[in-house]
Amino acid sequence: MASKQYGFTAGLVLCLTAAVASPVSVGLPLSIGGATQDVPTLAPMLKQVTPAVVSIAVRGSVATQPNPLFDDPFFQRFFNLPDRPLRREFRSAGSGVIVDAAKGYVLTNSHVIQNAGEVTVTLRDGRQLQARLIGTDPEVDIAVIQVSSNNLTALPMGDSDRLQVGDFVIAVGNPFGLGQTVTSGVVSALGRSGLGIEGYEDFIQTDASINPGNSGGALVNLRGELIGINTAIVGPSGGNIGIGFAIPVNMARRIMTQLITHGEVRRGQLGIQIQDLTPDIAKALNISETKGALVTLITPGSPADSAGVKIEDVIVAVNGEPIRSASDLRNKIGLEQIGADVRLDILRRGERRTVTARLAARR
Repeated sequence: MASKQYGFTAGLVLCLTAAVASPVSVGLPLSIGGATQDVPTLAPMLKQVTPAVVSIAVRGSVATQPNPLFDDPFFQRFFNLPDRPLRREFRSAGSGVIVDAAKGYVLTNSHVIQNAGEVTVTLRDGRQLQARLIGTDPEVDIAVIQVSSNNLTALPMGDSDRLQVGDFVIAVGNPFGLGQTVTSGVVSALGRSGLGIEGYEDFIQTDASINPGNSGGALVNLRGELIGINTAIVGPSGGNIGIGFAIPVNMARRIMTQLITHGEVRRGQLGIQIQDLTPDIAKALNISETKGALVTLITPGSPADSAGVKIEDVIVAVNGEPIRSASDLRNKIGLEQIGADVRLDILRRGERRTVTARLAARR
């Protein structure tokens, strides 16, 4: 069984498997004293959740990487080589979450359906449906596909901004192509970035067991609400070691809305370069804040320039939401559409002020 690994030096693995599971043995149930008693269980909640989590099978092709030696006519003639195929067929498997039962919209990861020629969705009840691609955003690693069927079950979306470290969470997906599997854990950390997996990173970290094939599956809270889309793991051997990452549902929802509306994500930009506000920089600027994004360069005529933002301004909030770092600001702006008005709270020489900028298209 070979899982697709993407060569991250720190052992990061996107949770996509290209294998079919081998048979596993099933143990017999145990009875204790022949009696039954009430015990804590997540079963009632999971009965509502699991019908909304699907398995995704992908068939497609990718371009081959030829050896230049094979293009030598003498080499080909000497060894009597046949014509080489320019593309290689592949099969892979992942997971997805139905988020709109009426319209059949399914959220998954962009890397799950990358290079897909055919996408088949298998529901919890065994139904197999052909899916069509609505849109994909590799920079956040979110894709939307659509299936057509009656009696679909959608998973309600929660509010990932309300998550706290220590909250219990459940991961549901299709690890190693085995079929639907449920694991549990807690939120280990929030706002993880700088991992080099996607362009925009604000991951939920969890120790709920996530393995190859879980990509695109659901991370839910104990109310049965979707709070994240499972995406990647740290696993030097390709398996779970208790460090998994999920895209917050609030981020996924913003991307999904644009993909459904436009078929693509139309990101606006401020026209600035920024860096983290460190304690040393804050001291040099004579400000008490230690979190925010320091403006280091402004493009003339950009939205930030027109709004009156200056070099050495520190952006501390966007639309009333606090900014922790440069990557945090980049994430928040990256979720806004071209033409959106954003309210920036800035510190300039220790004084707080607010400006409004209308985001423009990337140049």
